[in-house]
Amino acid sequence: MNYNYIGKSGLRVTPICLGTMTFGSSTDKSEAFQIMDKAYDRGINFFDTAEIYPVPPKASYEGTTEKIVGEWLKSKPRESIILATKIAGAASGWFVPPTRHGLTAIDSFHIKRAVEGSLKRLDTDYIDLYQMHWPDTIVPIEESLKAFDELVREGKVRYIGTSNDSAYGLTKANEVSKHKNLARFESIQNNFSLLNPRFHDELANVCKRENISLLPYSPIGGGVLSGKYNGGFFPEGCRFTAYAKHQNPRVQAQAKRFVNEKTIEATNRYIAIAKEYGISPVTLAVAYSKHFDFVASTIIGARKLAQLDESLAALDFNLDSELLERIEQVQKEILYPMG
Repeated sequence: MNYNYIGKSGLRVTPICLGTMTFGSSTDKSEAFQIMDKAYDRGINFFDTAEIYPVPPKASYEGTTEKIVGEWLKSKPRESIILATKIAGAASGWFVPPTRHGLTAIDSFHIKRAVEGSLKRLDTDYIDLYQMHWPDTIVPIEESLKAFDELVREGKVRYIGTSNDSAYGLTKANEVSKHKNLARFESIQNNFSLLNPRFHDELANVCKRENISLLPYSPIGGGVLSGKYNGGFFPEGCRFTAYAKHQNPRVQAQAKRFVNEKTIEATNRYIAIAKEYGISPVTLAVAYSKHFDFVASTIIGARKLAQLDESLAALDFNLDSELLERIEQVQKEILYPMG
């Protein structure tokens, strides 16, 4: 197994990280334990969760995922696992998180409340990587970083990261950390996949120049790249099927963002390419997401144990230059045509 360092930190992680956002909703505890055991036995040492999980977010079972992960964690040597979790930000634009009665923010008070809650649910005395789930557009980043820095100094958190952030947000936070001598974001967790390669723009440049690692999530496009939406319908029990039926138009828009004519057409092309290489489209998608030098670890997910194998197969598959060129051609012709 190869390992990568996250940013300038001492966190040495496997190229694939197991995400846990369905644990406690569409994945029950027994199945979640089996999934985590299989990933661990395969050599995965990096596990990612969040206080707002499982999804879709509901106040009635918020924090359930951390409790499940914490209970499973007791069966393994704690220092053999790199554990990441996140504090929920304020309203994200398309939904209001139910966390702390919908009034959460990335300020000193909420950061301290959030980390204490996560430590209790995870039943551990430290978190390896503590991340801002999405930026707070109101609270100054200096206040947020000071609070995160205190957690690092207290030993409750080893390193910090951000997610769903922009090139501007990441750069500003990084400069504030430098000038105020505060703990910095060692990682950024953003959407990055065959269907959404936009991280290649300015964010990748920031990461490479400042040695900050991307931890991509949704490498299979929320399941779209598996091909399950390609029959012209939304299959039951799937995330975007639920989103498409949601009463909130903003949630419905998320389904259209991921499942549309362009993404379906591109997925058909990727499925054909994967077939030529004798792999599943899921394996191709995960292999693409972990391919780049600014990526430390790609976050995969599985609702069922059987879904894990195709993602883990990407550990043994690497893209060559010819395959990468073919992928980029699909992206240019269908997803982001020029002119």
